[in-house]
Amino acid sequence: MTDLVDRYLDWLRAERRKSAATLRAYRGDLRAFASWLGAQERPLPQTARTDLRRYLVELEQQGLVATSVQRKLASLRGLFAWLRETGAIAQDPARLLKGPKAPRRVPRFLTTAQIDQLLAQPFDETPQGQRDRAILETLYSSGCRVSECAGMKLADLDLDEGFVRVLGKGQKERLALLGRPAREAIAAWLPARRRLLAAARRLDPGTLWLNRFGRPLSARWVFQTVVDRAKAAGLPTSLTPHGLRHSFATHLLDRGADLRTVQELLGHARLVTTEIYTHVSIGRLRDVYDRAHPQGRLHEDAGPAP
Repeated sequence: MTDLVDRYLDWLRAERRKSAATLRAYRGDLRAFASWLGAQERPLPQTARTDLRRYLVELEQQGLVATSVQRKLASLRGLFAWLRETGAIAQDPARLLKGPKAPRRVPRFLTTAQIDQLLAQPFDETPQGQRDRAILETLYSSGCRVSECAGMKLADLDLDEGFVRVLGKGQKERLALLGRPAREAIAAWLPARRRLLAAARRLDPGTLWLNRFGRPLSARWVFQTVVDRAKAAGLPTSLTPHGLRHSFATHLLDRGADLRTVQELLGHARLVTTEIYTHVSIGRLRDVYDRAHPQGRLHEDAGPAP
């Protein structure tokens, strides 16, 4: 049983190029299921749909939230689909199996005034200060995930054209756009980056962001940079890089960007993932309604027609 799981994970790594974080999550989910199945004295290839249903019910009874159960079900779906494709099983018991419905939470985001507050805070004229400013500007300007930001390569950066090539989920490449403030902040960081490497006496690793020792900056450090800078600016300490990503999408839609464009910029594989942001455009829709509808506020203020 464990051998089949390990072979599947090897396939995900080699063929689907799943990230190390995804593989760790899948490994934990699948080994937990294999252990549960072993307690039922049932081999993995003999798993029935009723077994999967019982397992999901037990997970819910243990107090797991719907989103966690859905993630574990996604891991199982992938495993059994692979077993079916490789001929290890004749029927896929996870096919069409539905998990609990997870509530769609409205993403937290900053207002434009709060973004201004975050980016207008003083930054030291040190390599670290210039780097932090450039990271914040880049995250908000591009809408990148924290892992995408941390993985940016110097060779993939084009400040003249205003974009950087990033590697997203599923190892999919896309172009992340950079606005003028982000380009200027990165341009100020690059000489500081060279000085930092010289002081550390290290060969250039090729990544855009470096720590004070001249080594590539980790995604965890980028995450902590956002938390620390939010606190310094007097903003909620719950702000994360993903909060800047949410703000990026929110502000685009609120200013008239279409959903498909935002989907491309965020690197979402499915439009339904992007649709969670449509709530934010209600203010813009209200303005359009008030201006255009006969019973809109502007028409009401004008009084009765003569």
